[in-house]
Amino acid sequence: MALEDRSTAWQDLVSDNIPLFDVLRRKGLWESYSGPRIRQTLLIDLPGIQWYRDYDFLQNAPRELFNDAYWTPKQAAVPISLSMTEILNNRGENQLLPVLREYIRAAETGLAQGLDAALYGDGTGAGGKALDGLGAAVPVTPTNLYGGINRSTETIWQTGSYDIDSDFPDIGTQLDATTVKPIFDRVMGQHTRGNNAPDLILASAQHWEAYAAATVAIQRINTNEGGVGRLGFRTLQYVGPGGRAEIVWGGGRGTNMPNDTSFFLNTDTLRMRYNPERNFDTLFSGDGAKPINQDAIAQFVGWMGNMTMTNPVFHARLYDSDPAN
Repeated sequence: MALEDRSTAWQDLVSDNIPLFDVLRRKGLWESYSGPRIRQTLLIDLPGIQWYRDYDFLQNAPRELFNDAYWTPKQAAVPISLSMTEILNNRGENQLLPVLREYIRAAETGLAQGLDAALYGDGTGAGGKALDGLGAAVPVTPTNLYGGINRSTETIWQTGSYDIDSDFPDIGTQLDATTVKPIFDRVMGQHTRGNNAPDLILASAQHWEAYAAATVAIQRINTNEGGVGRLGFRTLQYVGPGGRAEIVWGGGRGTNMPNDTSFFLNTDTLRMRYNPERNFDTLFSGDGAKPINQDAIAQFVGWMGNMTMTNPVFHARLYDSDPAN
């Protein structure tokens, strides 16, 4: 069925359909791992500067600069199967190819939709077997256990979380064309340090519509060059205290994006870690496995890994706990 050589094509398919995954792939942040756990080295401290004069003693006390967070690898597979009846009824390469192509297209759609749903999840889907997505990485309440680190006690591992209904009393309690820019500016300003800032904003339909309406009154900046807009996603450019960030529309029929939510993401500090032997590879050699009691061929395309983070400081979640108020 010529599926064994499609690993790169499957990865392209997933990244081309999911904006965050596309950014990580373009930046070379799809990285392999080995071992039973995915370990991510974190910079947890910096050596302090010392000012001195003449023969002052310089201090060089031991300091722990690095530590590791770890994630459990998650596994996923999408099935492809053909009965021998279908194969025999379409004997010959030219006849079988259209049937196989449709099966592959169906599997590709299922794979992309499944990973998109997992991206916004918190890793508890499928009985805890799903990807640790943005629901775990940038949660509403950042006191969860993430990467093996308890955020309730290790506050430096917390991401930002802002409730529109209560956290911006000087601006407003609703996100609309008047308040969206100053609220976005406030969030971006709180998560910017020098050149480090969120560079991708995944916006729900409600937040996208508010920002799009606001840009009618100011200046709409829309670009498809270099970013995910080149893939056909609806994007706008945010310009503010943190510099520029691409705003991507996360709405649409059947969307997995939470309502009334925006994720402010510094993509340089995110990773898609994968097992090099299970990076959209077939589970069985050749065309697939033939069941002993069925006249058919079965195959799976599998992936194993997880999404990780190296620095939480430049990530935030903006949500509205009471959008009707």
